[in-house]
Amino acid sequence: MCGRFTLTRAERSELEQELGVPRGSLPAEYRPRYNIAPTDWHFIVRQRLEDRELAPAKWGLVNHWAHPADRVTGPINARAEAIDRRPAFREAFLARRCVVPADGFFEWVGPQDRRRPLWFHRPDGGLLLLAGLYESWYPAPDQRQRTFTIITTRPNEMMRPIHDRMPVVLSDEQADAWMNPNESNPRSLKRLLAPPPEEWLVYRPVSPLLNTPRNDYAELLEPYEFMD
Repeated sequence: MCGRFTLTRAERSELEQELGVPRGSLPAEYRPRYNIAPTDWHFIVRQRLEDRELAPAKWGLVNHWAHPADRVTGPINARAEAIDRRPAFREAFLARRCVVPADGFFEWVGPQDRRRPLWFHRPDGGLLLLAGLYESWYPAPDQRQRTFTIITTRPNEMMRPIHDRMPVVLSDEQADAWMNPNESNPRSLKRLLAPPPEEWLVYRPVSPLLNTPRNDYAELLEPYEFMD
């Protein structure tokens, strides 16, 4: 699964260029994040006509038919294998596909009382384009809220000893194909939802202070040596 991730870029124009969106697209409140958790606000990339655009969204997909009076907590992950069949994801899979920008994600190992976070990231520090879906719903009659989920797939060989799921990481070309609003063939789309090549990612142990979602600062990602 993918339960926390990072986007640590400090230079706004550099990030916008990497994402292929117009200058000034990032929201004014954007800041580097080192421990993005479920229900946090982030942003997604989607395609409009021939262009990419950013849109703010909350992590945890809530379907448009959810009742405003409901206390809704949406799924943070969607399994690639059933994404075209489950009612919670079927419509978004066909019409509202997106990319979730990140530069790392976390997985945990060890017993429940001593969970040890591992930070997965590119060897060159580049962006990770995570396949996602988005929806909009109305938590109040006059309040529209966009939400998203991250798609997971089977593990590659690097991830297999650690967890049985991992997020779908797309190349830039694959991201364009995934977001293409003119593509509606489920078979073609699902072919994109495969594990990334092993060489795309490396990982290292990082601070157990990441276990607390409110901790969100750069020192959390420094290499950490666990003492048995």
